[in-house]
Formats: sequence, structure tokens, C-alpha cells
Amino acid sequence: MTHTVLVTGVSRHIGARVASVLAADPDIDRVIGVDTVPPPSLSRDGGVPLGRVEFVRVDLRSPDIAQVIAAADIDTVVHMSLVSAPPRSGGRALMKEHNVIGTMQLLGACQRSATVRRVVVRSTSAVYGSSPRDPAVFVEDAEPGEPPSHGYAKDAAEVEGYVRGFARRRRDVSVSTLRFANFMGPGVDSPLTRYFSQPVLPTVLGFDPRLQFVHEDDAVEVLRRMAMEDHPGTFNVAGDGVLLLSQCIRRAGLTSLPIPSPAFRFLGDFARSVGVVDFSPEQLRLMCHGRAVDTGRLVAALGWKPKFSTGAAFEDFLRSRGMHGGLSGAVLDVLSHMVTR
Repeated sequence: MTHTVLVTGVSRHIGARVASVLAADPDIDRVIGVDTVPPPSLSRDGGVPLGRVEFVRVDLRSPDIAQVIAAADIDTVVHMSLVSAPPRSGGRALMKEHNVIGTMQLLGACQRSATVRRVVVRSTSAVYGSSPRDPAVFVEDAEPGEPPSHGYAKDAAEVEGYVRGFARRRRDVSVSTLRFANFMGPGVDSPLTRYFSQPVLPTVLGFDPRLQFVHEDDAVEVLRRMAMEDHPGTFNVAGDGVLLLSQCIRRAGLTSLPIPSPAFRFLGDFARSVGVVDFSPEQLRLMCHGRAVDTGRLVAALGWKPKFSTGAAFEDFLRSRGMHGGLSGAVLDVLSHMVTR
């Protein structure tokens, strides 16, 4: 059986990698990548080689996406187009339109399609929020202590609501929602990787949050498997173990600057205004309370687990940036597993 796959968000690193891997699979007939701007590999900026991926320039907020799905007889949709930080032009309002309205248009097109049989949606573990009332580890059915009310996390929660509605209306379609921990790896550019790339890391005085990462290679592999097999439902995706922020800082060989929460918020506003680091309100809460998720449901469904632990994913990111810390990665891996017990 041949497959025709649509991948959204191919101008960004992970989306491009997913499209490229799917295009290299001989069991897939066509891969069509869509985004509002061409991928870097199609410009002078280099980027991930896309192979036989067919790029179509389309804004998900427009009805044009329905024409693309209909014209190509798409049977599998991999929605990678959620953005985690506001663009410099358009700001938060444009980000919300892209994430929420764009997803609504895409799901509407899928609902009207007679060929779509599988939909995979990239979401985020940020939908659980971060609060002092959180459980030690979130399972997929857990309710957040304080539901997210800002930015990317709130967008993702709204998107998941529309995805659940679509799944109820189209019970013939296999719908998978993947709640990823923070991406980490050599090619990842995110608010968190930019934070760890600063020479001095501001931290919130009195807090040492638990952090969890998923390596970009594992993220791509999960998305590839979900695009090829029916695994309906919601799944947490993260590397084993957690790292305390203080452990991350030691591994990176960096200096921390503990500051009171109000000052951290002010510093975040300033850093965001000059385009250095996006210290959004949800980022502030993560830096206070952290977050960890259980991945047992994913492992049981796929018979597979991420190759990189949280610690190994962070180490690979550090190596790619030429950074190193005081304690060995092996020692800190042991400490990170002790924290989860």
C-alpha cells in the first residue's frame, strides 16, 4: 500500500527532518511539505536536505490547505506547525492565529477529505502547566494543577481540544497527539536552547526545577513511526530521567545568577524585547516548578523507547556547542535517576 503524506511546518528543523525521513521510506509514495516560507534547504541557507519532498507554499490559516489535501489525495497528515515563540513581526497575536486558527483550518480540511485516514499532531508537555500542586510525574490522563493561561502552552491546550473534537467526528481516522518534552539536540533552536547558550544563566531564587528533554533524533523517530502505523490516542514523549536545572548548569560549565522572581520576570521581558531569549510567563513557571512526564503509554504502544535519556540528550546538545561542565555525564545520570525515585 502506498502512502501520500502531508507534513506541515517544514521550514523548521524538526518538521524538515520528519519530512526528509518519510520521503526516504520506499513504502511512501509522496511526501508534500507545506509552510508559509520555503525550507532553508531550498534557499541559500542550507538546512536539512529534503530529497524528494514536494514543497508547497501555503498558509494554514487560508482555505488553500484543503485544495492541497484534495489535489494530492493525502491519506496521512503530520501536523508539525505549532510555533513556541512569537515572531518578531506580528508578535503574540500572529502566533496564536498561526497555532490555533491554522490548526482549525487544517482539521476542517481533513474532516472534509475522503482520503485522510491518519492524523498525527505534535503537541507539548507544556499543556500540563507548571505549579507547586503538580504531581511528581504527569500521566496522559492527569489534570494540570493550574491549566496554562499564556502563550504556547495555552495554544497547545486549545489545539488539543480541537483535535479531540475532530477525532469524535471522524472516528474512521486514526488520530495521535504527541506531547513532547522540550526538544534538545545539535540542530534545535528554541527558547530553552537559547537560554542554555547564554554565558550567565539567571535562575529563580529558591527554586531548582526538574527538567526533561527529548532528543531530536528520538522525536523524529516517534513521528515517523506514528505516521506509518495506527496508534490513536495521546502520548507523552520524553527521554528517561530528569535533570535539575542546577545539574544542567554544572554540566554546561556555566555560572548561574539567582534572582528573585519579579526580577526574573523583568529580565525576561527585556530579553524578549531585544530578541535574546524568550522568557515567557510559562517559561518563568517552568523555571520555578519544572515538569516531568511518564512515557509508559508510548513505550507500550510502540514497543520502543527513546534512545537518548534526558541527560544524554542534554550532553549531545552541549557537545554540539563545544560546552562542558565539571561532573561527568555518567555521574550526573546516576543523580538524575535518584531524583526521580
